[in-house]
Amino acid sequence: MIWLRPERSGRGPEPTHSRAAIAAAAIGLADAGGLDAVSMRRVAAALGAGTMSLYNYVPKKEHLFDLMLDAAAGEIALPGKPSGDPRADLTLLARETLATMRRHPWLAGLTLTRPSMGPNALRCTEFFLAVLAGSAADGGTKMEMFALLSGFVCQFAEWERTAAGGAAEQWQADLVAYLGTVIATGHYPHLAATLAAGASTPPADADTIFTRSLDRLVRLILDPPADHPAP
Repeated sequence: MIWLRPERSGRGPEPTHSRAAIAAAAIGLADAGGLDAVSMRRVAAALGAGTMSLYNYVPKKEHLFDLMLDAAAGEIALPGKPSGDPRADLTLLARETLATMRRHPWLAGLTLTRPSMGPNALRCTEFFLAVLAGSAADGGTKMEMFALLSGFVCQFAEWERTAAGGAAEQWQADLVAYLGTVIATGHYPHLAATLAAGASTPPADADTIFTRSLDRLVRLILDPPADHPAP
């Protein structure tokens, strides 16, 4: 982990570049062209450095991703401590995280495959745990709930990003046609009934869906059902 490596040793000349500058350059490339646009060579060029010299700061590309993830997590605006209203605090955390992922379309997908453990990410974790400080849930359950909330926001951001693509309308039309043929088989009566019940309901916009789903999830986190003992 790059977090186990000091940014610089106490000896030698002052480093030319910082992790913050390296992360900012990589994020600029990813924002413009996606993660595929990020390479050590391109980051070095953006910094006006030699490619090989960059490895003195970031030994491998996975470390570069870690720096990017944590720099993005630093954009999540949170107060120094919870307000005392757990529902409002968890909603704020989720909305600020989504806003950051909307600014950086690559962020949700990378987070799902490479969770960040840098100082800014841990700041978000600490805020979540502070909100639940009065909960009777044990530590493992609290961390599971944090992963549940984070995963929900990431998946929603990925869905939203995909839906905003140029092929979204055609995909939606294909989906409707496909489900029509599937339902006609009679093999999925519950799916048919569910779709029929919502047929007259106008499709909700993304913000409405997020708010509605987040409210359900926050209620689950703050008031989880009691675990049933194994038979």
